[in-house]
Amino acid sequence: MAAAKRKTKTVQQPKKQEPKRQEAKQQEQQVFISEADQYLFAQGTHYDIYKKLGAHLSVEDGVKGMFFGVWAPNAASVHVIGTFNGWDENMHEMKRLGPGGIHTLFIPGVGLNELYKFLIRTPDGRKLYKADPFANYAEFRPGNASKTTDLSTFTWTDEEWMKARDGKDQTKEPLAIYECNIGSWMKHPNGTPDGFYNYREFADRIVEYLKEMKYTHIELMGIAEYPYDGSWGYQVTGYYAPTARYGEPTDFMYLVNTLHRNNVGVILDWVPAHFATDAHGLAEFDGQCIFEHPDKRLGEHPDWGTKIFNYGKTEVKNFLIANALFWLKEFHVDGIRVDAVASMLYLDYGKQDGQWLPNKYGGNKNLEAIEFFKHLNSVVLGTYPGFMTIAEESTAWPKVTGDIEDEGLGFSFKWNMGWMHDFCEYMKLDPLFRKNNHYAMTFAMSYNDSENYILPLSHDEVVHLKCSMVNKMPGYQVDKYANLRVGYTYMFGHSGKKLLFMGQDFAQEREWSEERELDWFLLGEPLNKGMHEYVRELLKLYRKYPCMYEEDNSWNGFEWLNADDAERSTYSFFRKSADGKNNLLFVLNMTPMMRVDYQVGVPKKKKYKLLLNSDEKRFGGNGNAIPAELAAVKEKEQVNYKDYSITFDLPPYTAAVFVF
Repeated sequence: MAAAKRKTKTVQQPKKQEPKRQEAKQQEQQVFISEADQYLFAQGTHYDIYKKLGAHLSVEDGVKGMFFGVWAPNAASVHVIGTFNGWDENMHEMKRLGPGGIHTLFIPGVGLNELYKFLIRTPDGRKLYKADPFANYAEFRPGNASKTTDLSTFTWTDEEWMKARDGKDQTKEPLAIYECNIGSWMKHPNGTPDGFYNYREFADRIVEYLKEMKYTHIELMGIAEYPYDGSWGYQVTGYYAPTARYGEPTDFMYLVNTLHRNNVGVILDWVPAHFATDAHGLAEFDGQCIFEHPDKRLGEHPDWGTKIFNYGKTEVKNFLIANALFWLKEFHVDGIRVDAVASMLYLDYGKQDGQWLPNKYGGNKNLEAIEFFKHLNSVVLGTYPGFMTIAEESTAWPKVTGDIEDEGLGFSFKWNMGWMHDFCEYMKLDPLFRKNNHYAMTFAMSYNDSENYILPLSHDEVVHLKCSMVNKMPGYQVDKYANLRVGYTYMFGHSGKKLLFMGQDFAQEREWSEERELDWFLLGEPLNKGMHEYVRELLKLYRKYPCMYEEDNSWNGFEWLNADDAERSTYSFFRKSADGKNNLLFVLNMTPMMRVDYQVGVPKKKKYKLLLNSDEKRFGGNGNAIPAELAAVKEKEQVNYKDYSITFDLPPYTAAVFVF
């Protein structure tokens, strides 16, 4: 297919498609930090603090230069060092403004693309060389300095998308997410060791792919700057900087703008749970623990080797909440998927006795983190209701997406990790044993209305010897693919929004690795090509029929026909639309046995039109036919508690979808 074909040379975007760009110019304004700025930051409510701290073009007394600001309350002194002063450690000392610990300095003549760090001298004589926590650009790894830039030089042309987004209730909209790691989606043929595409080059390729496949959103892993590729971006050092692996900040703006102009939303993985311990990062930033909790039992993850933010500290909460707003306002992203929420909510998460401290009531709930989430969601979603905050929360914590006024955390959506676990464990079973685990596949509907759920099959399911999705399936190769087609149909039919990790839509056979590109060559194989076409058909159905998304957290949108056919390992259910039109009937056979004269109860005396048969040869199936249209028949006795029924031969490992 066209999207998977590798380009033989670097291809620039056609000029007619590129947003107009201004020449990088210094702003004709003075940046300064007032007493009000200091007060609001100390209170944790300065949501534009990133416009003051960091490095910003400024003008003083008619002279252009760079204004620097940093929060280092325990520092004996702070100097700015960089390429513009030969890294002189004594030349540019910053001024401490007040008791809050903010230091500032204007340096005339400093322009764009200059490397710099803050040299912090501690009261005990140590010298710390720190990257700027609020920098918008960073040196390409393995370098770790910050870099001056200007975010105002890009002209956005996505007004239509942004206006439409603001008016949407995302719970009623289709949400089919493509989770993606830019660096390993496809490697550049230019022969460089990393093989990274620039954000702009990636925009051209990924837009083509997402439009063809009919995804609604892309979720990007590892955008905030991080030092170690193997962390996949989950151990961050630069929360306010798009990673330099793929280009400049304006290049990332171009990517988002291009996606929006092609009606694709952008979600970022966001990591407020912990941060990297690298010497240039946030850890012990001014010689003491100002971002992390000073008590290791509260400030460190022993399993991950990372630091935990101090959520009870107002400046730290301000740093994080302003960061979410930064990506929303400055880069137009449409949502954040908040990583490792459970690790924030529970004080004893991943810890043994003696490694954690209980809260003031003696429990294991992190009261400060709970308050942080309520603060975050009330500010962000209260101001931008079309934005999404998505919790990766792996426990049964109540009301994650509940109203804050009703003791909820206020998230837009929650990943349904319970559904994911049950799905993967069931699908791995030999069909002979599936009847004994039948209700693993029905259990999630028993609690579905408790939250606004997303059903995730993410990168975490295809790494660390867990096998790829297709190789989790039992049987011979052809059976594995047939199983996965039925499994994906169950996922798309089930209540909840959808997420697939890259490569899963064409049944990548190897586990994912950040070091190599996806196995695009598999699209030349019939089974993989068939899977790709099948997932595209599922996505088209999902986008076309409102019954599949408009009532996701209510029984008004879902009805079991037969959830109890454990002996035959079949499932049947309806997805129902709000207006009663174009409802869908799903029938799934999870075994290699043909179910002859399979009878399904239906609610109306009308014709039921076949939309999808997973066993078609074009999808890699055996070609067993199902009638294109079935007329409902009145029954003497009810079938599945319905007065009418349809009957057909249900092929092995097959999903059938009908519209009525």
